[in-house]
Parts: sequence; C-alpha cells; structure tokens
Amino acid sequence: MSLEQQLASGLDQLGLQLQAETRQRLLDYIGLMLKWNRVYNLTAVREPAKMLTQHLLDSLAVLPYVSGHRLLDVGTGPGLPGIPLALANPAFAVTLLDSNHKKTSFLRQACLELGLTNTVVVCERVETWKPEEKYDVVISRAFSDLAEFAGLTLHLCRDDGSFLAMKGVYPHEELMRLPDTVALRRAVPLKVPGLNAERHLLILQPVLS
Repeated sequence: MSLEQQLASGLDQLGLQLQAETRQRLLDYIGLMLKWNRVYNLTAVREPAKMLTQHLLDSLAVLPYVSGHRLLDVGTGPGLPGIPLALANPAFAVTLLDSNHKKTSFLRQACLELGLTNTVVVCERVETWKPEEKYDVVISRAFSDLAEFAGLTLHLCRDDGSFLAMKGVYPHEELMRLPDTVALRRAVPLKVPGLNAERHLLILQPVLS
C-alpha cells in the first residue's frame, strides 16, 4: 500500500474528510522531515510509513477535540501535533513553540515550503515566554509529566481555555500530582489507525481562584 493510500485509509478510520491538496501537503511534510532528519535528527522515527502512523495520524486523532481559534503547541519538536493540525484546519492560528534552534529552523522552512500562513514559529523557553495574547488551547505531545506541563504553561492559557496533553497509557499517577491550579475536564481514549498502542488525550482546564 502506498503512503497516499495509507493516509487515505487512516483519515477514513478517523472520520476526517480532508481535501486532496491538504492530503498532499501532509505527505510533503513527511518528505521534509525525512530530508532534514538526516542532518538535524528531528525524530527517532525514520521510516515514512511509521512517520505517517506515529506522527501524522497520531496528531490528527486529536483534531475533533480541539476547539477555539488560537492554538499553542508547546515543545513542538518537528511540528507535532501543530503542523498537521494547522494543515487540517486553516481556521486555527497555530504557534509552534520550541527552545531548540535547529528544530525551529526546520519549522520555519517547513511552514514556508508547505505554504502555511496560519502558523508562527517561536524559539523560546516555555516558562519565560510571555506572548501579547493568551491561547484558547495549549497542547503538547512531548511533555513527560502532566503537572510540569500545566505548571509551566498556566500563564499562556486563557481563563476559559484548555490544556490538551497527548499521552500513551492512562496516566493515573500523574493525575494525582496535578496542581490545584488545573483540573481534569475529560479523558479521551484514542484509536490511532495502524498504531498498536494505547493513546489518551487528557483535557485539563484552569481552576479560577
């Protein structure tokens, strides 16, 4: 099965209808990651089919649960999940935040080559960055601990906004360590096509004092 067929099948299983142009840009994004990965070591995943499953489809699985306009992807690395979400929904205004200069260099080039006009790349540390406007959604698939994620990004989320943490197995112990400043709104088990592993989306919300 070709990459195009795998993507079409995966999107169908996720219930996502994307235009042919968008699907091609998603595949172009895989091509860019493969090209830059040789020098910049963006991701440990090096096979196109695995990139499609573990990166693209994994990122797009959360799309139905992302609401709001302004979206911040914290610790985005090579642009995950921010770039797939920005491609899938041009109405999002996505900020890709990472402190690694090599990765943000890749992100700027990728956004340019993919024609992404709804993304901004920021090379800053999350705990010290202070944007002019807060975000409706703060999302990450790279932070290892929920308490750290919530604590470091609380100043970036609107009072009525939400934190989306992409996880593997259900993080019982991490949830017990959540600070009083955030609360679990919803936990969503995800089924990523082609991925034989547990995935969960934890949706948190700020607790107003």
